[in-house]
Amino acid sequence: MKFKSMNIVVCAAFLALVNVAGGAEKSAASSEGKCLKIGVVSVRKIFQDCRRNVKYRQDLSAERDKMAAELEKLSKEIDADKASLKTLKTGTPDYTALMKEIFEKQGKLQAQQEFYKRQMDIRESQVIESLFKDVLKATAEVAKAKGLDLVLEQSEPDLPASNANELTLTISTHKVLYYAGCPDITAEVLAKVDAN
Repeated sequence: MKFKSMNIVVCAAFLALVNVAGGAEKSAASSEGKCLKIGVVSVRKIFQDCRRNVKYRQDLSAERDKMAAELEKLSKEIDADKASLKTLKTGTPDYTALMKEIFEKQGKLQAQQEFYKRQMDIRESQVIESLFKDVLKATAEVAKAKGLDLVLEQSEPDLPASNANELTLTISTHKVLYYAGCPDITAEVLAKVDAN
């Protein structure tokens, strides 16, 4: 009796094992039948070539020139005041007043330099963030229209690197090492970003 019930348990275990193996095979076959349609896009190229970025760079250059002219004017005033200070007698009221004015202008110059730098950093961050959001939206629209399931960022790395840290950063951020047969939708995404 024990032998018979042991045979039944072994047979049941064998049937269960065959069932599990068959299910795994079906699952593998169904996942092999459905391949993801993958595309690639170069965000770097879009950032470099889109009309909004070109216009932003032109506006930024003009604004930097204006700021540089203001700072240069103030710097020349300080230099002229320093030259005038040398002609005055130390300790006189005129000397003290001009020295105070020079220090105030130097403080103003440093404050303006720091303000302009931070203002440019904030503005650049806002422009990049806005543009990246538009790239993501346009990529999704193009991918849906082309029936793609996944889109990877594919930009050519900047090589040779100028130093080991730059090379390490390039290696760690360059994730797509090879792609063949994947549609490159960069041009379509760029067109959509420019259209908006």
